[in-house]
Amino acid sequence: MAKDARASLQVGEKFRVKIEKIAHGGHFIARHEGAVIFVRHAIPDEEVMIEITSVGSSFNRGDVVEVITPSPDRVAAPCVYAKRDGCGGCDFQHISIQRQRSLKGDVIKEQFARIAKIDVDIEVQEVSPALGWRTRFTSVTTRNGALGFYAARSHKVIPVDDCRVLVREANYSELSKKRWQGDLRVEVSVSNTGERTIATANSREEGAATVIEGPEVGHYKIGARQLEVSQRSFWQSNAAAPDVLIAAVLESVQPKPEEHFLDLYGGVGLFTSALIETLGSESHIHLVEGSKSATSDAARNFVNNPNVKIHTGDVARILPRFSRADVIILDPPREGAGLEVVKQMVALDPRAILYIACDPAALARDASYLIQEGYVMRTLRSYDLFPMTHHIESVALFEPNKVS
Repeated sequence: MAKDARASLQVGEKFRVKIEKIAHGGHFIARHEGAVIFVRHAIPDEEVMIEITSVGSSFNRGDVVEVITPSPDRVAAPCVYAKRDGCGGCDFQHISIQRQRSLKGDVIKEQFARIAKIDVDIEVQEVSPALGWRTRFTSVTTRNGALGFYAARSHKVIPVDDCRVLVREANYSELSKKRWQGDLRVEVSVSNTGERTIATANSREEGAATVIEGPEVGHYKIGARQLEVSQRSFWQSNAAAPDVLIAAVLESVQPKPEEHFLDLYGGVGLFTSALIETLGSESHIHLVEGSKSATSDAARNFVNNPNVKIHTGDVARILPRFSRADVIILDPPREGAGLEVVKQMVALDPRAILYIACDPAALARDASYLIQEGYVMRTLRSYDLFPMTHHIESVALFEPNKVS
């Protein structure tokens, strides 16, 4: 019966549904005659009219076109482009900021319960204002050169003249007034020392962008140290993120000077810099990162620290070179570390593995692997580093499961 119901749905069809709960990825679940529908711009318990935007064999997608019974947490979006058929960047602007965080916590709980079979009690912590926090972003231009952002799940460019989540120093409204070349990818970064870098590339190609304004290498002050971050290297986009994550790392692992550390997917060395400032020259740190741009930055950042060794390459291939590690810190890309890396980390018998994750499903999966390999999750924290969006940052501490 459910299969027939799914098959009966048509793109463009409209009907009334009640929203059940949030799903991973920022959608909300509704059902219609047995068919599961992932709905955008909704809130749990609302009665809404939706329009089907795509159909599939296991689920369908839809957008809210009319709110019949609104949630008390529904608010007017601060950005005029945060709407159906608008910019696809901020998918939670219609939800109060407090409810945004509780919904993100619901996602984490559901992913850990379903994937890792762990019940977690988590509160997503506020770390920055809801607007004006983003320091790095990528825009695109229309064929006519108007600057904007992609619509949700689309390559359609929505021209945008202002973006409320960007830091003021990005001067996006100024950039939007400029007539750009058509079909451009425009990458902008603003360092915490006031430097703005703009780089461009063809939006239809995946090649590296070319800097057209500002320095090739930005400078970021982190504690007493200044880190160099090239335009092509990864850096956290929330202005408050580096300090928040460093504090979480140091408090979680309680590093000791004589210990050996692995900083996996270490980028330009954010966490390595925190360890150096805390422990000095007695510690031994190996930073492993696949991006040549990032490791070039890291090599410059730690040129005067002989106790820091930089390794460029795939983490899974480089990990077998090590024979020991007391503490492992990893901040993998969205897809997570995976079983091979987990097994290699556990083989080094670290007293602590600290996992920084931007995807709760990947974290829950890797947590299940770590548990299978004899570790236990001691703490789990989550931070709202991406207000107005469904994205979440989590920090999980794993330690050997000592059975008496």
